[in-house]
Amino acid sequence: MSPPEDAALRPAAPAEAGGVSFMLDGAAVRADLPPGTRLLEALRGPLGARDVKNGCNAGDCGACTVLLDGRPVCACLTAVGQVSGRRVETSAGLVAGDPVAGRLATAFARHQAAQCGICTPGMMASATALLRKRAVPDTASVEAALGGVLCRCTGYRKIIAAVLEAGGAPASEGAGVAASSAEGFVGDAIPRLDGRRKIAGREVFGDDDAPADALGLAVIRSPHHHAAFVLGDLAAWAAAEPGIHRVLTAADIPGDNVHGVIPGFEDQPALAERKARFLGEAVAVVLGEPEALAGLDLAGFPVTWTPLPHALTPAEGEEAEPLHPARAGNVMCRGRVVKGDAASGLAAAVHRAEARIETGFVEHAYIEPEAGWAERVGDRLEIRCSTQAPHMNREGLARILGLPGDSVRVVPLAAGGGFGSKLDLSVQPLLALAAWVSERPVRHAFTRRVSMQSSTKRHPASVQVAMGCDASGRLTGMTLEGVFNTGAYASWGPTVANRVPVHGSGPYYVPNYAAHTRAVHTHCAPAGAFRGFGVPQGALAGEAAIDALAEAVGIDRLAFRRLNAIREGEANACGQVFEEGVGMVACLDALSPRWALALAEAAAANEGAAGPERRGVGIACGWYGCGNTALPNPSTIRAGLTRSGEVVLHQGAVDIGQGANTVIGQIFATALGVPATAIALAPPDTDITPDGGKTSASRQTYVSGEAARRAGEALRRAILRQANLGEDGSVRLEAGRLVLSAEGQPERVLDPATLPEGPGSEGPGGYVIEVAETYDPPTTALDSDGQGAPYAVWGYAAQIAELSVDTALGTVRLHRITAAHDVGRCINPLLAEGQVEGGVAQGIGMALMEEFVPGRTENLHDYLIPTFGDVPEIVTHFIESGDPEGPYGAKGLGEHCLIPTAPAILSAIRHATGARIERLPATPDRVLAALEAAGWRRGRQRG
Repeated sequence: MSPPEDAALRPAAPAEAGGVSFMLDGAAVRADLPPGTRLLEALRGPLGARDVKNGCNAGDCGACTVLLDGRPVCACLTAVGQVSGRRVETSAGLVAGDPVAGRLATAFARHQAAQCGICTPGMMASATALLRKRAVPDTASVEAALGGVLCRCTGYRKIIAAVLEAGGAPASEGAGVAASSAEGFVGDAIPRLDGRRKIAGREVFGDDDAPADALGLAVIRSPHHHAAFVLGDLAAWAAAEPGIHRVLTAADIPGDNVHGVIPGFEDQPALAERKARFLGEAVAVVLGEPEALAGLDLAGFPVTWTPLPHALTPAEGEEAEPLHPARAGNVMCRGRVVKGDAASGLAAAVHRAEARIETGFVEHAYIEPEAGWAERVGDRLEIRCSTQAPHMNREGLARILGLPGDSVRVVPLAAGGGFGSKLDLSVQPLLALAAWVSERPVRHAFTRRVSMQSSTKRHPASVQVAMGCDASGRLTGMTLEGVFNTGAYASWGPTVANRVPVHGSGPYYVPNYAAHTRAVHTHCAPAGAFRGFGVPQGALAGEAAIDALAEAVGIDRLAFRRLNAIREGEANACGQVFEEGVGMVACLDALSPRWALALAEAAAANEGAAGPERRGVGIACGWYGCGNTALPNPSTIRAGLTRSGEVVLHQGAVDIGQGANTVIGQIFATALGVPATAIALAPPDTDITPDGGKTSASRQTYVSGEAARRAGEALRRAILRQANLGEDGSVRLEAGRLVLSAEGQPERVLDPATLPEGPGSEGPGGYVIEVAETYDPPTTALDSDGQGAPYAVWGYAAQIAELSVDTALGTVRLHRITAAHDVGRCINPLLAEGQVEGGVAQGIGMALMEEFVPGRTENLHDYLIPTFGDVPEIVTHFIESGDPEGPYGAKGLGEHCLIPTAPAILSAIRHATGARIERLPATPDRVLAALEAAGWRRGRQRG
């Protein structure tokens, strides 16, 4: 972020000898640092203002925004000498002492404007400056003032609504749900339970919490896509560098130098041996004092590289030497689902359509780079880091260190976004190895470049679909062929290759279906999990074919989808039949009024239009199975009552911004019968919290939520038994005592202090009553044709995109997204709406701007993600189909939000212009090429 008159661009003021003095949040401070030091380093270092976040250190993300003499600046672009004698205000200081910021903090909580919270300090500082200058802002001024701060979670609409409310301005249309003052039972739109901590800057992320004496790391990474390497005399080099303790290589790993996330596909080394298989792969770790590492010149590090031929696409990969000897043709795995006879179904079709789509790598672009710290405690390793899967991390690190699983403790710190990539090990093996061998605490945070260079990505895909229907428009058959670039190592590639065929039919009844996929190794960073596990790529092709068939039959696109939407009692692609909880038709019906109005508005705008802009309206559907595909998928929830009358919930479902802490707390509280706000939360910690499974695959609300419901009911029954009351009684908390009641009986008061403590108590004063419940969804393995029960719960979705295409420039301007999502039961409408808006924003990025190119787009300047101005009004409708398996009927939602967005945008571009986009993202050059292929001549009508 660099506003035109940014104070950070002024010449540095002369500093006093030995340091710089200025006012920080109303107090006089002195930074004994050279005047050229970045202000960010001073704030986060000796001055302890850890609420100021380092997302990029290049002025691209705005997370480090502070106020300098009342004006927003990026602390990473400001020299500490420039603030001499001036006034610096951070978000935490503003919230604590400024009435404008206090009002803003209340509005942020009411609108859930903070999800993961990593960008929130920058947002709060920028918004406070705006409200001081313009007491009653409008939407345009909010977008302009906050436009330099990036958010990857919220989709920005909640932030705009919060700032408008804090300024007393009328909320923009489609502002959506705001928090209520309810107590937090199922269905209540309460603020997230951890929201105030995030907004006040008290949340602790991976790079915020490490001992003062922690050592640091420098990591030697491959500068080539594929190369052999030889290490020289490392001991001599380290001895010659002051403050450097030693260099660690694969030879120092005490256990197995391998990790992975899918059993049987563990293939990635913690440190490469003899050969690097992708640009940025780690080969050695330099361990030393932080001050020494800060000035270390690695140009002389003793390593010799020999570049080798590399393959960056699946076509090249299948012709290259195998990256892994056992995988012929570099095919990592294949996926297959066959139902009926697809060839006969297509042959019998009256109308037939084909669609092909290609996508590139998509970067997760969470604003918090991977970070953490580790220490050896006797014969155990303890690590604190940002992760989506603490128990999986524990097992992976134990294998690398050669330790039993219970000798590793993983304590997740707040995750500044994840979206799938923080399921894999990244910084953790480096920290664990260094702390283990040095017996000193060790901390490390990836730079933005390293994070983007080495982290997992969404799989590039080439998907081809053929689809047929009869004269009335009913589908008769479909085939899907998909090829995925899975990178150098497996990561979640097996999940993607197998999930796509299961979902490839879309949420439609297709009597004859065949889908085949393969994931191919290349010399790229591993492609892994990213919100949808490949389903969004498949939906792009499938929904394009649906549009083409609707046009061929002469049926409205929404009506065609409704005609073929899967219903209760119909078998999906895997032969699975649900008798209730299938909400696809209801989603389409919820969109019908807006669909008719949008089409009419587009037709009116286009009629006689003299300029180059053309309006279009698109629609797409999506579905997603919640949880692991046809595999065990358990979560365990533990809860206890302390002697002081406190109810403590131990839940290991990591909250990465989606609201698991709040939603699971609401489910548990409802089952117990007490307000969610009265529950104390013991956050994830592998020593004290049972395994809640990984935070992925839209499983936590459903799977951990059902375990929480069972635990809440079990604790209520156990409490009622203390008074010999039946299971239908109720529990009420009052001043550390429990008031128990049952129909037809007088209330009884239970003082927990009179009960004996139970074993294994970690709660304050110990647990006098403790329960633990596990839930594992009822699924079955798939046979060789992919038939079976892969998921116990499916969610359904449909979205409308309204946009304009400038046929002269190739640019696309979004006007509105209308979304309908079947959530089974909406546990918290406020959080659910935030999930939809965030998912839609990521879908917009996938459709129009995001493509990671190894070696070229390794920062948030060259890699573009949506900003405030890119995300239009989003209106959400929730369908509550009442799933029989989910807790109180609830389904997952996280992945579903993203799946229809990009296909709907492409549908709208086709509707506006006739142009068919077959390669994403739809950048202006690609849109212009598609317009030319459709007969357009640079802004003029076709023909």
